[in-house]
Amino acid sequence: MASQKDLEFTYSTIDQIFRLSIGQTGDYSGAMYNGNFALTLEQAQQQKHRFIADSLRIGKGTKVLDMGCGWGPFLTYIKKQGALGRGVTLSSAQAAACVENGLDVEVKDCRLITPADYGTFDAITCIGGLEHFCSIEQYKAGQQDAVYADFFRNLSALLPVGGRFYMQTMVFGKNMIPLEEVSLNAPKDSPSYALALMVAQFPGSWLPYGAEQVIRNAQPHFKLISQSSGRLDYIETIGQWRKRFRAFHWKKYALYASLLPRLLTNKAFRDLIAVFRVSPNRVCFQQETMEHYRLVFEKV
Repeated sequence: MASQKDLEFTYSTIDQIFRLSIGQTGDYSGAMYNGNFALTLEQAQQQKHRFIADSLRIGKGTKVLDMGCGWGPFLTYIKKQGALGRGVTLSSAQAAACVENGLDVEVKDCRLITPADYGTFDAITCIGGLEHFCSIEQYKAGQQDAVYADFFRNLSALLPVGGRFYMQTMVFGKNMIPLEEVSLNAPKDSPSYALALMVAQFPGSWLPYGAEQVIRNAQPHFKLISQSSGRLDYIETIGQWRKRFRAFHWKKYALYASLLPRLLTNKAFRDLIAVFRVSPNRVCFQQETMEHYRLVFEKV
């Protein structure tokens, strides 16, 4: 999967910029508009959190593990409901921000958690984490199914029978192209270029091929309770994020300026900065080389 170094590059680099733009416990995953794009970003994220909590039957005293918890938006939501939330992330900056905001979070690889670490949980979430579980090298080696199957097998040990798991993830969509065609040298308006920017933004990460691959590998430990597409919602979410990233704040723009030396000396960083000019996620969703799904599973 993506290494801690890879995820530090993606998430810790933008830590302060993100929090100044989106909020101290902002959500860096697709919101849930359900077709009502008159909602504010905060309302749509709140609607998503409520949907997850209701789907997993989370209430007062429910013990919850949030895998890949980001800056802690869902942990913040369920804390207000009286649930007992714990989060893990591979970004040290995210973990530090979460702790600073009163959340129980540490740096840990969620794939390796066993009951010996924290016991078992009533409910578990992984909001965007699966996107980083398989590397391009593992995909090329034919190991992608094994990566997901191993994750679900380990996950099952953390839940009782009937315990529920929520995940949402980007996946490759109906217009996905062969890996060999993904290139930063391709025309700037092509799927090849947008997908190459995705690889630059999320090094070490390769997506599942449709929700079907995820669901297949969840068996025999889990049954699917619900499935819904969040592609259009994510397109709107990204549009709202971009407005906020660009909105002026003196401290934020000072942070942008502080990145200039890396921009001049580090090609990988220049590729990452290209994301600020054009959102590859949004383009891929629009071109349907990528899709997005919300999945609720129950342990059998």
